[in-house]
Amino acid sequence: MFALVTPADMYSRYGHVLRQFVKFGLVGGAGVVVNMLVAIAMNKANGGTVNAQRVILSFPGTPYNLRYTTLVWIVAFLVANVFNFQLNRSWTFRHTQKAPWLREFWPFLAVGSAAALAGIFIKIGFTNPTSPFYLPEPWFHENAGLQSREYWAQLLTILITMPLNFVVNKLWTFRHVRNKHATTIDA
Repeated sequence: MFALVTPADMYSRYGHVLRQFVKFGLVGGAGVVVNMLVAIAMNKANGGTVNAQRVILSFPGTPYNLRYTTLVWIVAFLVANVFNFQLNRSWTFRHTQKAPWLREFWPFLAVGSAAALAGIFIKIGFTNPTSPFYLPEPWFHENAGLQSREYWAQLLTILITMPLNFVVNKLWTFRHVRNKHATTIDA
């Protein structure tokens, strides 16, 4: 038999998901601030964004290397990831039984790391002059400030990776992991 779904039922279910998405976005917005503060501090410590493309590690026998901009992306991600996890855990997805902190953190970190890995390539695309996605001059440049290519690339990459990050964290980290934890407690 088919169950009749009322508009109130749909609003209740989808309204809850929408509220979670908005909260996730607000937490993400706060995480962007944390991410950008780390990026700004690291770039200032490196002599400014003009030095962001400096090679810090060459991979012998290949044309590939690790640039300072990628190190900034990774460190800023890790700091913001811990911040976002704790805020999402305690506010966005708080209504279900919580698993132990580390049991939820590792999946959250794994999801964020996958998004961050994709983000590295997106950010490289925005900052590499040979890329079709390079943020063009004269609006974007290598100096600090509102038109800094480095900072815009960081922000745009976060915005691009956020929706997938939400869906996977909602369905896996804060639902599957918690439900799995709840069944082991009940057993």
